[in-house]
Amino acid sequence: MTIKDPLADEGDSTEENCPICLSPFRDKKSLNCKHEFCKRCLQKAEENYGPICPVCRKVFGIIQGDQPDGRMTWTRSSGQVPGFSNCGIITIIYSIPDGRQTEKHPKPGHCYTGTTKTAYIPGNKEGNEVLKLLKKAFDQKLIFTIMASNITGFKTRVTWNDIHHKTSLYGGPDSYGYPDPTYLSRVKEELKAKGIE
Repeated sequence: MTIKDPLADEGDSTEENCPICLSPFRDKKSLNCKHEFCKRCLQKAEENYGPICPVCRKVFGIIQGDQPDGRMTWTRSSGQVPGFSNCGIITIIYSIPDGRQTEKHPKPGHCYTGTTKTAYIPGNKEGNEVLKLLKKAFDQKLIFTIMASNITGFKTRVTWNDIHHKTSLYGGPDSYGYPDPTYLSRVKEELKAKGIE
């Protein structure tokens, strides 16, 4: 009597099924990460979650956020970011004016309250790399979003999205400040998760 190994053809049984609908592929599409999906399943996933592989979360296109129009400027100055010596300070100023929500926002046609935010990064090589990545993320409208704020009482306002910034030079991570030796590598990972590299 031959006993069949239940794991022997486990890969064969699923390799012709879409990992989203679990049915045989229809108009199969392959991503750069090598994961495959039905064309329609992939389109629906992209509509709901953006151009991100549903299996490995690798970005396969350009993610566009819903950040309202605004400006990002920066200056360089002498001084020192705690934990980073002799490299100066890059001060970023984000300015998003008040405006009216579009179809991308929670309440199209309603007004929102803008914001002005200041952030700091060290002026070293890695800090300059992060500055370029943050500018790319800002241009793709990923730094801010519009949402209700329970803290301020405003119904809808511009607020940070999920890319962390240092809004203080001091106080450490608990105060959104420095020193924080892993901040630059962490923010690069957050940006990479949105396809910014």
